[in-house]
Amino acid sequence: MIDRLHQHIVSELQQGTRTDTIFVIIAVLLNLLMLAISSGIAQESEQSGTTTAVLGLFMALTAVVNLVAVCGLLKGKETRARLLAGLLKLYADQQVDGYYDPVLLRNYDARYSLFILAIVSMGAVAIAVPLLLR
Repeated sequence: MIDRLHQHIVSELQQGTRTDTIFVIIAVLLNLLMLAISSGIAQESEQSGTTTAVLGLFMALTAVVNLVAVCGLLKGKETRARLLAGLLKLYADQQVDGYYDPVLLRNYDARYSLFILAIVSMGAVAIAVPLLLR
C-alpha cells in the first residue's frame, strides 16, 4: 500500500509539473504575440475608435490570460507544497526522510515566484509598450 501511495503522490507531482509548464509556456507565447499585435495596432497611422477598441480588447485579453496563469501557478505551488509535505511525512514514517533535503521545498517556492515574476513582467510590458507607442 505504501508503494501505491508513493507512486500516486509522485504521479500527482508530475501532472502538476506538466500543467505548470503549460501555464508558463502559454503565458510567455501569448505575451509575445500580444506585444507584437498591440504594438502594430498602436503604430497605425489611422487611429479610429475601432482600432482603439481592438487595442483595448487585446490588452484586456493579455491581462486576463496573465491573471489566469498566475492563479494557476499559485495553485500549482500550493498543491506541490501539500503533496511534498505528505511525501516527507511518508518518508519520515518509513524512516527514510534523511534522503530528501527539505531545502528543496524553498527552492520550489523560489522557482514558482520567479516564473510568476517573469509572467507578470512580460504582461506589463505587453500592455505598456503599445500604450507608449500610441
